[in-house]
Amino acid sequence: METRPWQKNYDYNVPKTIQYPKFPVQNLVHIAAATFPHKVSTYFMGTELTFRQIRSQVLRMANALMKMGIQKGDRVGLALPNCPQYIIAYYAALSTGAIIVNINPMYTYDELKFMMENSGLQSLVTFDGALPVMRPLAKALGLKNVIITKVTDYVQGVPVSTAKNLDLEPGWHHFSELLAGCADERIPKVVVNSEDGALIQFTGGTTGLPKGALLTHANVISAVFQNSLYGNSILVYIPHAERSVISAIPYFHIYGNTCCMNWAMLNAATQIILPRFELEECLDTIARFDQVTNFPAVPTMITAIVNHPKTGNMDLGARIRVLGSGGAPMPVELIQKVKDMGIFFGEGWGMSETASIGIGSPLLQHKIGSIGCPMPDNDIRLVDVETGLLDVKQGEPGEILIKGPSVMQGYWNNPDETANQLKDGWLSTGDIAQMDEDGYFYIVDRKKDMIIAGGFNIYPREVDEVLFQHPKIAEAVSAGVPDAYRGETVKAFVVLKPGETATDKEIIAFCKEKLAPYKVPKLVEFRNELPKSAVGKVLRKILRDEEMAKSKK
Repeated sequence: METRPWQKNYDYNVPKTIQYPKFPVQNLVHIAAATFPHKVSTYFMGTELTFRQIRSQVLRMANALMKMGIQKGDRVGLALPNCPQYIIAYYAALSTGAIIVNINPMYTYDELKFMMENSGLQSLVTFDGALPVMRPLAKALGLKNVIITKVTDYVQGVPVSTAKNLDLEPGWHHFSELLAGCADERIPKVVVNSEDGALIQFTGGTTGLPKGALLTHANVISAVFQNSLYGNSILVYIPHAERSVISAIPYFHIYGNTCCMNWAMLNAATQIILPRFELEECLDTIARFDQVTNFPAVPTMITAIVNHPKTGNMDLGARIRVLGSGGAPMPVELIQKVKDMGIFFGEGWGMSETASIGIGSPLLQHKIGSIGCPMPDNDIRLVDVETGLLDVKQGEPGEILIKGPSVMQGYWNNPDETANQLKDGWLSTGDIAQMDEDGYFYIVDRKKDMIIAGGFNIYPREVDEVLFQHPKIAEAVSAGVPDAYRGETVKAFVVLKPGETATDKEIIAFCKEKLAPYKVPKLVEFRNELPKSAVGKVLRKILRDEEMAKSKK
């Protein structure tokens, strides 16, 4: 069989193999600052910082962290929305040789506690909005270093907060005050090798508990080079001085981390930062720029933007060069609508375990409905779903196994899951795909139960566990059901204990206390019994199929 048959589909100037530089991730900042010192690096709520200014703050923060005692191999948690402070803290922590633990600040106490204990982090950078959860957590875990910022501290014209007015605990640090107190801009003399750990990226586990994928500097650098060079056919026309990216995907998510932030540093691109995706705000921001080179998004965002009445007058096709979609399948009609506007569209597939990079659409030869072809230096096998051993015939569905330079080293502090998922460098993904005669791949099914709502991955097991904690519930199961806006949404199927009564609002309110907002069921259906197999296992698939059938009527 021909190896890598898909390479014939690559755009004319996309390399079939890449010589990856053997340097640490933070070097991307030094390259951008040396080549474009005065170019705007971050645009955030109207405030601009140049690459030279970002570099200066990264180095000052790195030296401040080292003064605190942070050393090579220590884990530093980042629980921040998209803002310049995230970028500064990220490259600063990496400059000390520390390993970043990316944390979603929307998570609840229990979710965060598990991640922090599992990674063994002792230092945390977060913001005032997360203080109600972070204060008790830091106390319970005895965290050594806590650094707090206020998102608006980096917005000109808004007064900068202080440790005093944020009422920080004794011994905690204020982000801006820490920078002001450290004038040292020397590069830390810490040897960071390509094979050293850079990120711990948590992802759902088969056991219901998250697993931290350990990505090295080499993994992250490989991913950002693969991602950037795969776009060569369009980027070649856009000088570095004019490159920009919309950073609306959260940096704490591997997609935003690789395809927005690190991509921007490699391309010396201005990051147009949105702390959250709010539709009107996003459109107003796009309207301020003549052209945006790259807009990595998820189908929910694209649907909202493309169908908004404002976009008719904005001529999006003249503003946005490349629109990327990941995280969930994109409806065919929507892809066509984007292309009709004159925007290049790319769909892709990746995972936390592959630093977000895996398979992507060639920009000049995109096949609608396909996730594209494996990126340079990636190998893909489709194996029999039952055995996981034999390769399936071309055109038949099989589980994706991937091997490549961005594939993780393993799961942090979890040798059993590592051995289960990673064999001889091949990562078992749990996603089912098929390859056509041209070497294009199509996702036909997903990890059996995972729900993808608005680009967020939700493992129903986590939701089930919370439902079972409700005192009135005898049995419960959650499933993804079709939703016009989010792609899928979470629905809970509940059997109450005899003699109990409850409302859907009551169940949803209970879940809100224990789950991040996007995981909370939006719908609740009360039933007398749940469908089960012969051995008494609840058949989630039957419930999901019933909902699919309803949605098609």
